[in-house]
Amino acid sequence: MKLKALFIIVLLSILSIIAGCHSQPVTTNDKTVTIYFARHGKTLFNTFDLVQGWADSPLTDQGIEVAQYLGEGLKGIKFDAFYTSDAGRQRETMQVILKQMQINNAPIHELKGLREVFYGGFEGQPNSNMVIASMKRLGFHSKTVFYQAYLAGKISVKNLTNSIAEADSKNMAENFQQVKTRTTEALHTIIQNALDNKQKNVLAISSGMSMQIMIDDLTNDLTKNKPLSNATIIKITYQNGQYEVNEIGNMAYVNRGRLALTN
Repeated sequence: MKLKALFIIVLLSILSIIAGCHSQPVTTNDKTVTIYFARHGKTLFNTFDLVQGWADSPLTDQGIEVAQYLGEGLKGIKFDAFYTSDAGRQRETMQVILKQMQINNAPIHELKGLREVFYGGFEGQPNSNMVIASMKRLGFHSKTVFYQAYLAGKISVKNLTNSIAEADSKNMAENFQQVKTRTTEALHTIIQNALDNKQKNVLAISSGMSMQIMIDDLTNDLTKNKPLSNATIIKITYQNGQYEVNEIGNMAYVNRGRLALTN
């Protein structure tokens, strides 16, 4: 029995090591990688207040403009790699940014893991439909009170995501863990590629809620629960197996670019 117990312990240890190797980037030095995650520019669905997860719509003129501001504001940073998901609004945002930064023919890597949350049967519906269904699951009886709590970051992104999934009549919406798993895998892929190719700074375009879910366990800053504006930045640094979230919802790059272009 003792030998059997010892065998089980050793086996579990080996499996744990193997799992860790697949879930974390492998590095043997102290190189720092910095990733600037930006939310896409404003879209038609954003303008019409429609649910936009895996459903997609193009950037509006305002969305193109804010992406230009972001590109201008990022000009002082030398990026070594560029990532988006396969969503059109993210691709378009990246193209606008690169054009503004005067970067030509840069390879853009697509990772499906950077997609927005899939909202199932709510996709394309008015946001108010999803909000009402979600807030009831969370115990709110007033939209005003719900929005006040949401904007103040008092509703965890985990509870919000799961409430939407539970309220989806089609039973197709992603829950928190599903989104967390794929966004984490995307983050690890970006880091591993950067380490392998000696890249220092990376620019990635994603979407608001998926970005919040990605950093949920990487920081205790409750700002992570506040909704993200179009073209806002979340900055993450990686060194020696450790992640640090340095900026959340930073609009300074957009503001800097706007000031430069309007003057």
